[in-house]
Amino acid sequence: MNRFFLPPSCFVNDEILFPESISRQIASVLRLKPDAQVTVLDGKGMEYSVQLLDVSPKQTNGKILNARENTTEPKTKIRLLLCLTQREKFEWMLQKCTELGASSFVPVISSRSLVQSVQEAQSKYERWQKILSEAAEQSHRGIVPTLEPPLKFAQLLAAPAASEVCRLIPWEDEQGTTLRQALNSNNGNKVEILIGPEGGFSAEEVKLATQTGFSAVTLGARILRMETAAMAATALVLYQRGD
Repeated sequence: MNRFFLPPSCFVNDEILFPESISRQIASVLRLKPDAQVTVLDGKGMEYSVQLLDVSPKQTNGKILNARENTTEPKTKIRLLLCLTQREKFEWMLQKCTELGASSFVPVISSRSLVQSVQEAQSKYERWQKILSEAAEQSHRGIVPTLEPPLKFAQLLAAPAASEVCRLIPWEDEQGTTLRQALNSNNGNKVEILIGPEGGFSAEEVKLATQTGFSAVTLGARILRMETAAMAATALVLYQRGD
């Protein structure tokens, strides 16, 4: 069944008013007809079975048949801090880590990031929001992950951390502490993972990060590309937490 995340303004009593962009998708791309059923999500954890009434590319509406709580969201809230890189690779991480269950993303500019401009990152936010929404719909998520404003590395470390959060920085030169060991030392449901750029973090950056509460961890003996590290770390954290 087709799934659509909609803003609160689309919910009018027991009726759904689809915006024009989604109406066009329903009528012209999916070619759904009146009486067809779709799933609508409010982005807050609730989903609704909706029967289409009037279908047109300009305005489609439907009737809510029932409502239920979405049960696919992990209890562990992962905040992924991703160093900026080329567009295709960054968008791949947004898409795949959304599918895996990440709750929020923060673009980060480190000393070796391929993208060094906050403005350049911000110019892509509309496209990135769409990628997150489509990935959340496809993977039956109950929410669309949050895309936070981009931060420079120093800004990230200067910002106060949430209480009881487990902060991890996978680093290829770390050979002692495993991800499992770091997670076992903090049983909270909030986890931050700081993923480095193609050239990795400098030793000074890792030192600064560990001084502000991050634990350097190894993801194994093999060196991973940053997009592989982002997906592997997300999956491993959720697996270790039973999510």
